[in-house]
Amino acid sequence: MSNVLLETKGLARSFGGVHAVRDVSFHVPTESIKAVIGPNGAGKTTLFNLIAGTLAPHRGEVIYRGQAITGHKPHAVAALGIARTFQTTKLFPHMTVLENVMMGRHTRTRSGFLAGMLNLPGTWREHRQTEAKAHNILADLGLAAYAGETACNLSFGRQRLVEFARALATEPSLLLLDEPAAGLNIYETQELSQLILRIRATGITCLVVEHDMSLVMNISDEVVVLDQGQKIAEGPPAQIQRHPEVIRVYLGDEHG
Repeated sequence: MSNVLLETKGLARSFGGVHAVRDVSFHVPTESIKAVIGPNGAGKTTLFNLIAGTLAPHRGEVIYRGQAITGHKPHAVAALGIARTFQTTKLFPHMTVLENVMMGRHTRTRSGFLAGMLNLPGTWREHRQTEAKAHNILADLGLAAYAGETACNLSFGRQRLVEFARALATEPSLLLLDEPAAGLNIYETQELSQLILRIRATGITCLVVEHDMSLVMNISDEVVVLDQGQKIAEGPPAQIQRHPEVIRVYLGDEHG
């Protein structure tokens, strides 16, 4: 499948005998938005950690652009073009918004520690380019006015946007969004929907774990459903909404 950006094959991971992810296989087409849903404890975040390199699978493969990246460390995965956000924001709270976004550029810079210590001309040129890129991303997300603000002083919604900005600063081909609407109000969630669609329109593929079903059904091209670590359904949103097993998992046996 030439248009497949990411593929998982038989991924499995256990913790103390508990099967968090069991034989999960699916693919993510290029320039698509694919959602992963399921009840609490379904294995969604574990699946993300296996893809991002935070965890190594006990079985199975993660394939990106046709190459196996199974077991790669997170920094190596990021360097390949896979960025992620987290359920709870993981900003540097006492750094400025601009500095946080600039940190996202480290996978795309060439100057090393020694060059920085020696104040070599190339280092400062690269620093200026990184700063300009960060300013452009902040402007695109409506955060230009907050560039000099300390990150911890922002509202939760704006901190979430800064995390998006930092992820985009890595110039990803694939963006992993782990419950991006968590903690957001209805208005902020609507803005988030538009932002994810805008990101996809720039050519970035998005894989989203999310509990907000309205958000999922409005933006997703395809949905994967997990339950107790296993994939129970996959397909377009309209098909998933009618799937008997999905209805059973979310509403109970009498509805299924």
